[in-house]
Amino acid sequence: MAKHLFDAFTVQNGTEIIQVYGRNKNALSYFNNQINTTSDLSNIKEADIYLVAISDAAISEVSKFLVAKKGLIAHTSGSIPMNALPHKQRRGVFYPLQTFSANRKVNFKEIPICIEAENEDDYKLLNELGSAISDKVIQLDSDQRKALHLAAVFTNNFTNHMYHIAQEICIQNDVPFELLLPLINETATKIHDLSPLDAQTGPARRNDAGTLEKHLAQLKHKNHKKIYALLSKSIRKTYGKKL
Repeated sequence: MAKHLFDAFTVQNGTEIIQVYGRNKNALSYFNNQINTTSDLSNIKEADIYLVAISDAAISEVSKFLVAKKGLIAHTSGSIPMNALPHKQRRGVFYPLQTFSANRKVNFKEIPICIEAENEDDYKLLNELGSAISDKVIQLDSDQRKALHLAAVFTNNFTNHMYHIAQEICIQNDVPFELLLPLINETATKIHDLSPLDAQTGPARRNDAGTLEKHLAQLKHKNHKKIYALLSKSIRKTYGKKL
């Protein structure tokens, strides 16, 4: 997250990155030739905003070292509430809703940035910061963001795991996984025009018991059988089919 945010802000004229802090000196090597860096919390410089782009488990502990700072502290987590930050500090949230992989570039202009703050001035500051890199900045409170993050896990993480299982099935049967890419693209594209409820297809949606049984028999991995059966049951129940 820190690397992607750094890359997005460095090409904008309206923002200035003063310093990057990181506990891991090796991870800081990416930034060393571009900006001042430190791995010492006591050497953090004064700034208008401190973006805490670290693991969820470390947010509360690391942010305690910023309590003497005058700037706004904002974490970038989807699931951690704003009150995990020091309560006597100006605090907020700056959450880009996207999946980030280390060596894959993303277009921040298309990424929604969810912001939260405790007063109007800090909302304006976070909105200005978000608008510098994104065309969609939206105010969400901690409960709304937590629900959105949960929905994102279903949308991205679980879906990607399904791709992994599909790839394993292809490899086991000497079938190119690439043949599924047009299907994957159309599945993602058509919900721009249809609701997911209306876009559903497949044997469980049709209540095709014969195909469901054949698929279960084909699957070799016990966990894959459980996943297939559970998802098929959920789809059939959603569309009122007898289980």
